[in-house]
Amino acid sequence: MGTGMLILIIVGVILLLLIIALIAVYNALIRLRNQVDNSWSQIDVQLKRRHDLIPNLVETAKGYMKHERETFEEITKARSQAMGAKSVSEASKAEGALGESLSKFMLVVENYPDLKANQNFLAVQEELTSTENKIAFSRQNYNDQVLFLNNKTQMFPSNVVAGMFNFKKRDFFEIKTAAEREAPKVKF
Repeated sequence: MGTGMLILIIVGVILLLLIIALIAVYNALIRLRNQVDNSWSQIDVQLKRRHDLIPNLVETAKGYMKHERETFEEITKARSQAMGAKSVSEASKAEGALGESLSKFMLVVENYPDLKANQNFLAVQEELTSTENKIAFSRQNYNDQVLFLNNKTQMFPSNVVAGMFNFKKRDFFEIKTAAEREAPKVKF
């Protein structure tokens, strides 16, 4: 066996190792992208549940809160915008606005003791609270998966493969309400 043949074998082995590495990185990126998509679908399920519960909450409250038309309209508008969101960033903004509307609604509910004691209202409120907790858990999982994918698409050498196959950075799902943006004030 000559030197030329040995060099050809070494080049072939190196090329084979590079191809195997490329395939491994590509498959890892695909797995991460699919995990992000799956995590988003889990959030979507919970958001749909939230959107479905809100009309029940509003309908139950309408009988007691006859003079709160503006509050009901604000929730309905925020819900419609949240349901129409097309991207993660749109959903983040719309869900934040919906959360603020629901918070204002719950503050108004405090003025109606009969409503607060209504079993139907309490049941829907409990379902909504449970759904909010599930959304928070799903959001955390989604953001973790986005972090893994974004790291992989931005770090060398996987960023080279990500660029070759058009893997893009994903947005985090951050619901920021005005209350969350302000630091809590503690008074003694």
